[in-house]
Amino acid sequence: MNKTLTLIMVIFSVQAAIAADPTPPPPTPPPPPGLPIDGSIVVLFFLALATGYYLSKKYISTKKGSL
Repeated sequence: MNKTLTLIMVIFSVQAAIAADPTPPPPTPPPPPGLPIDGSIVVLFFLALATGYYLSKKYISTKKGSL
């Protein structure tokens, strides 16, 4: 009788474990900010060109003055 009762309890407990609801999926991450990465890349390119031109002219003029 003891073995039969134990077997029935094991079968029902396994069935309850298999029939349990699956865990819910993890929440989705928040969306990225709405700022474009390359929004003003053209402006930055021309600023870099202007800065490079200015610094090279400044370097050349100080080098000529030191001769």
